[in-house]
Amino acid sequence: MAVKIRLMRVGKKKQPSYRVVVSDARSPRDGRFIEVLGQYAPRAEPSVVSIDADRALHWLRVGAQPTEQVAKLLEITGVWAAYKAAVGKDAVAKPKAKTAPKAKAVEAVAAPSPAPETPASDAPAADAPTETPATEDVSE
Repeated sequence: MAVKIRLMRVGKKKQPSYRVVVSDARSPRDGRFIEVLGQYAPRAEPSVVSIDADRALHWLRVGAQPTEQVAKLLEITGVWAAYKAAVGKDAVAKPKAKTAPKAKAVEAVAAPSPAPETPASDAPAADAPTETPATEDVSE
């Protein structure tokens, strides 16, 4: 079930007021909802935005997608910044499982290229020291 955080219009004709709700993406705009998170009154002077931050964070963490307008309201109230901070900490704490198989696949593709074999007469003697070019740090 795709869950969205969106606005539900309430109020009289030409005097809109909105509820911030969590609902199934398939339900109508003013129809069935799962939970009311807050309210938004754009016609009040100044506009009223009140959102339950704890519940909004919970729904964002479990995968609810906010609409464009709700995302702006979440930024205004500071919930979006708290969500991003929490997601960043979780991403650092938990390594992604999908990263390792991709790296193995790259190594598997790179590994089959055979190295050219050198004849025994061209191979350096085992007792002879090998020289490596030294890099000098030149500061001018």
